[in-house]
Amino acid sequence: MTVQSWISSTDRRFYPQSQPEKKLTCSGDFALNERFSFQVMLRSDEEPLRCKLSAMVDEGWNVRIRRIGYVPVRHANTPYMDNPEDGDYGDGLPGYVPDALFDEDNLLLPCNETHGFWISVVPPENALAGEYKIQLQLETEGKTPMKLSYKARLHNVRLKLRENFNITHWFYGDSLVAYYKVKAFSEEFWQICRNYVEDYVAHGLDTLYVPAFTPPLDGVKLPTQLLRIERKDKGYVFNWNNVKRWLKMARECGIDNFEWVHPFTQWGCAYAIRIYEGEPEQEKLLFPTGTAACSEEYRAFLKQYFTELHALLKREKLLDRSFFHVSDEPHSEPDKQNYIKARAMLKEIAPWMKTMDALTDIAYGRDKLTDMPVPSIRTAVSFVNEGIECWCYYCCGPRGAFLNRLLDTPLPKVRMHGILFYRWPFKGFLHWGYNYWFKSQTRILLDPYAEQDGLAWPGWAYGDTFMVYPGPDGKPVDSIRWEVFSEALQDYQLLQTLNVSRDDAMFRKVKGFDDFPKQASWRLKLRKKLFGCVDCE
Repeated sequence: MTVQSWISSTDRRFYPQSQPEKKLTCSGDFALNERFSFQVMLRSDEEPLRCKLSAMVDEGWNVRIRRIGYVPVRHANTPYMDNPEDGDYGDGLPGYVPDALFDEDNLLLPCNETHGFWISVVPPENALAGEYKIQLQLETEGKTPMKLSYKARLHNVRLKLRENFNITHWFYGDSLVAYYKVKAFSEEFWQICRNYVEDYVAHGLDTLYVPAFTPPLDGVKLPTQLLRIERKDKGYVFNWNNVKRWLKMARECGIDNFEWVHPFTQWGCAYAIRIYEGEPEQEKLLFPTGTAACSEEYRAFLKQYFTELHALLKREKLLDRSFFHVSDEPHSEPDKQNYIKARAMLKEIAPWMKTMDALTDIAYGRDKLTDMPVPSIRTAVSFVNEGIECWCYYCCGPRGAFLNRLLDTPLPKVRMHGILFYRWPFKGFLHWGYNYWFKSQTRILLDPYAEQDGLAWPGWAYGDTFMVYPGPDGKPVDSIRWEVFSEALQDYQLLQTLNVSRDDAMFRKVKGFDDFPKQASWRLKLRKKLFGCVDCE
């Protein structure tokens, strides 16, 4: 009767039926201030045993131990039969997939199941180049403690902050309201929101959506409108206090840039969005549903809104740090015509405003429908090749060979985000799902630990709707995908810090978001080459 433990990099997932390995040591190469992680896995053929993991490190090293939790995934997102590097099925899907990371250093190990811990490490600020050993001890009731170790080789380069590449994920205040059963913008809400924004920033994001109005995204949402509005004579009185508090809170957490609400409805740009008068929870609409996007009444409202917003942003010194939208994802020819009309109206009432939107059709980029198009990764490289400055995004797809971070995307692919973002001169990356915990297009709250597709598979993919799970005490529970994505962004920092040319021969195999090296060994070899250049200086 035995308990087996082993150590592994974070380039693979371990599933309930993954078999044990004989590996008690592991190592990696990092910059002086680079965050990194590894795994300690366990398996036993005995009755359930309580196990506890502890770490011994030099003073100043920050080591965080979290238990790896499994979540049920009902289907594969895409058949990956052509290339096994494009899909990670584990024990087979439907089945359990490791994803949620709980702040626990112990677990009850069942018989004949594999479980484990995720260890995240931050070197001390004054760390010097050299080799460092992280000693680990696994204590199991009735057994002799087991020893494992991880060797970190720190190289003489300090990652600089990322520049000229912004990242935003749409942040859903209504998810926090619904899950934690708090009133929007109550003191309890503000504290919970701060916890999540701190997590958001800690994972490398620098741009935050501002719900001045309830975001007109994915159905009619619970009211989370920061701006208080009252009618007065033929105009409106705006109370900006909550907006200013949102900006202040976010900046204190480390947010540098802000993304403002789309003023027209999604997927068509046909109508005014839902804007509430008085107390938003009462849902008294300022304009009836179906109010035309370019109606005179809505035009007058937007003119006052953008005039006051412009003044606020100038006072807060945020005008050059703000991104503005028109409407999300116009697709058809009628959508395009609506979009053109709405954009023309905004140019008249707010000529200072530059806009950006998800516009995947390259014809929209050629026609300059928006100042900064945000195409899907399916077409984004084509935009760059035609000299069209742009961001990039993905949403629900593309899948298969393409880059993504779904629950069946292999972790080596997830870890390629930073390198792929750097390869072409994109200005930023947008994703729609930081914490969308609802049934698709509804106000029905789901259990994220049980449903990760908004109950909309196959249209919505498992793992696309959120990066974090709701945790106790108003704090997020990170996912493995979120951690690996965050660490991937450090590859971008490393390349930028070393001023690597985007045309360097090292990128010759990086041909597109669907055609790039998908083996962990390729990325590790590239990083070693970069560190070798540093060490030779």
